[in-house]
Amino acid sequence: MQANSLPSPAVVFCRGSSLHLSFPTHVAQTLSTSTIYGARLSMFPQELTRNPKKWERHSSPLTIDITLSNEDTEKWASSREALSVFNFTVEEQDKMLGKAFGQIHSPYWGEERKVEIPNHEIVNEILEYLRSLSLSDEDLTKVLKKFPEVLCCCLENEVKNNVQILEKQWGITGKPLKNLLVRNPKALGYNVDCKGDCIAQCTRCWARF
Repeated sequence: MQANSLPSPAVVFCRGSSLHLSFPTHVAQTLSTSTIYGARLSMFPQELTRNPKKWERHSSPLTIDITLSNEDTEKWASSREALSVFNFTVEEQDKMLGKAFGQIHSPYWGEERKVEIPNHEIVNEILEYLRSLSLSDEDLTKVLKKFPEVLCCCLENEVKNNVQILEKQWGITGKPLKNLLVRNPKALGYNVDCKGDCIAQCTRCWARF
């Protein structure tokens, strides 16, 4: 896909094969050069330039340069589109997707999270389920800002299971459940319970609840 006009200041698609994500320095410093699906992931200072084949952005913030297949580029764009209703900036959308799918290091996942391309089907399934709990878009905006990793939590084994735990074991339902999820959305991602005998997975442990 050839660029005919100036791309977004946050993301540049290069003829359907490259994706350039712009993050503040303190965010970009959490990333390292690696290879995903045969693609190159690197950081470099940015300023906006153009060559005959593609747009490139090069400026003072650091950039993640991910060369993707056409299919993966479309997946990322579709996942971002799923978040467009929340009025996040493009930078915020990409940061959330990056944290959820392992592109940006997150304490929630620890070191075991494999790097994936954002999947709009997973994102939409999570959002649809959360809306079924009577969470409004305003509520979801707060949830995603606090816990973007929920976008790639396992819907059945983590998100739905944790809601059932809150309802059946803690007796939290209806409006109190909604208020709890807005206040502490990380409860949607708890998947271990050390029962006081720490197993060093504190960011995902029910002991924090």
